[in-house]
Amino acid sequence: MTQPHVPDPSLLAQPIGDPLGEILHLLKLTGTFYCQSRLTAPWGLTIPGFPEVMSFAVVIAGRAWLKVGEDTPFEIQKGDLVLMTHGAPISLYSDKDAPLRQLEELPIRKVTELFETLEFGGGGDASSIMYGLVRLDHASSPMLMALLPDVLKIDPWEEEAGSWLQGTLQFIAREARELRPGGETVITRLADVVVIEAIRRWLSRSPDANRGWLKAARDPQIGRAIVAIHRDPAADWSVETLAQVAGMSRSAFAARFTSLVDKPAMQYLAEWRMNLARRMLKETAQPIATIAADLGYQSEPAFNRAFKRVTGTTPGQVRRRQVEGAVA
Repeated sequence: MTQPHVPDPSLLAQPIGDPLGEILHLLKLTGTFYCQSRLTAPWGLTIPGFPEVMSFAVVIAGRAWLKVGEDTPFEIQKGDLVLMTHGAPISLYSDKDAPLRQLEELPIRKVTELFETLEFGGGGDASSIMYGLVRLDHASSPMLMALLPDVLKIDPWEEEAGSWLQGTLQFIAREARELRPGGETVITRLADVVVIEAIRRWLSRSPDANRGWLKAARDPQIGRAIVAIHRDPAADWSVETLAQVAGMSRSAFAARFTSLVDKPAMQYLAEWRMNLARRMLKETAQPIATIAADLGYQSEPAFNRAFKRVTGTTPGQVRRRQVEGAVA
């Protein structure tokens, strides 16, 4: 049995900077699939949805119609960036009467493990679209994605978007046209940056971004407690010690945390630990007992019970599914 891990004293004494900025700093994307396409009218394709995966489309040349799930289609044109956040199936087509085909049925050329190209269509007006599937790779990702709208559309040619975003998309377009040696690496890395920028712009501009967990992260007192949990999740936190971090009384802290986050501080701590545990189980070969100890649990059975209570499954089941998926 391990001994309780006392909270880092520096978290109780030192000032903490921008909590939301610190969370965003840790965000990174795991590329699942990127496809650079050259499409000539008439053309149409459908792409299945993938749970817990975001998709995006960047129009490099021409225009297209985009339908997300069962929503009303809308037109996108050169320079538009559209981020679909909740894994819905999408359809892209040259016009509303164009026949649709499944993406996997089309003549895709595999360039690398992550990057593919596609040329398809009836020989008419040409469009070039980059499509990608990406996964936010951070323990805060489930909470952030739960608050994101289904569709984020950005016109980077707006003055407010900034010249760097325009320049980045122009550079992606040039690399896509020429596909020089290493071009697929450049495209996928820059696409990651553009997707994260789309999320940051929504966070800074949308009224909907100032609610729930995001509003709590911006709060100067509750945000300090959230960052303390994130920095030292294995600590033996209590409402009292987190209230100290926030510089509040115990009762005022407990009430304000629950009001902003919609759950008590101890529940948030448990869920944060389980988000971390889920990642460790999927991405490492660490024994479950080691993961339990690293997250502050004094025994593996205690960790197993907490994991089952929060996630509805067991650590062993998550690990087995990951191994079976890797073998398949």
